[in-house]
Amino acid sequence: MSETKIKFELEKENKNSVRYKEIPKDGMPPILGSIYVQKWYAGNSKYLEVTVNKVD
Repeated sequence: MSETKIKFELEKENKNSVRYKEIPKDGMPPILGSIYVQKWYAGNSKYLEVTVNKVD
């Protein structure tokens, strides 16, 4: 199993959700790109960190 932590920064607020844009690591392409998170969870967070586990 391979674990990767991906950092995101606030990009845009919508009516009920917030869009976060991935901050890629130096020289690497984005893994997820942008993600949408519901406002009730995101609150006022300007940054998020998501952990992805790749199961082989």
